[in-house]
Amino acid sequence: MTESVSAPEAYAVLGREFYDRDPLRVAPELLGKLVIRGRRVGRIVEVEAYRGSEDPASHAYRGKTRRNATMFGPPGRLYVYFTYGMHWCANAVCWPDGRAGAVLLRALAPEQGLDEMSAMRPKARHTRDLCSGPAKLCQAFGLDGSFDGADLVSGAGDIVIASDGVAPPRSPGRSERIGVTPSTGVRWRWWWPGDPNVSRPSAGKRVPERRDRHARPGAQRKAQPAAD
Repeated sequence: MTESVSAPEAYAVLGREFYDRDPLRVAPELLGKLVIRGRRVGRIVEVEAYRGSEDPASHAYRGKTRRNATMFGPPGRLYVYFTYGMHWCANAVCWPDGRAGAVLLRALAPEQGLDEMSAMRPKARHTRDLCSGPAKLCQAFGLDGSFDGADLVSGAGDIVIASDGVAPPRSPGRSERIGVTPSTGVRWRWWWPGDPNVSRPSAGKRVPERRDRHARPGAQRKAQPAAD
């Protein structure tokens, strides 16, 4: 891939230093940030942290391989992997170069470019179905293995993560990670409480859709740092 993308002037692309930290710090701070690829923009509403050699559920737990090499840095890259023989998942790489860590992007709230997302996910019946899961958001944004290693900071690779000033929720939802084997018992999954795009609340039910959810992007979050 040779294309590059830059965020509009209203957005500030996250710098390398943002990712050059423990995934446990980066993950909850990614809530409310924007994934931008061309006209497509989605707000991060659900994430999971993975801590490399310290985490039995991490792809990097047993060391560096050709598949997981991007996880070892530099920070601020996109780690994309194939799972279940049919789905792609995308992660923001964390920690200093040489130390593996990442944050899985589990769900986005679509903000712009919904027509393009819908074209990539023709079976989605509602806006909330476009990016409400790690595989769904990769489909909606057209992310596959060719994006592995894309630079989220420089935009080389046609994708960035940026901020428009919306702060993370003061009391995000938090639980164990979803579908993790072996189960580690750690609560390293965070989400935006009450957002209808979250893949799965802790109780396992889908959050009901709000009809005015997309009336004014970001407005509800600025006024509602909802409690867990």
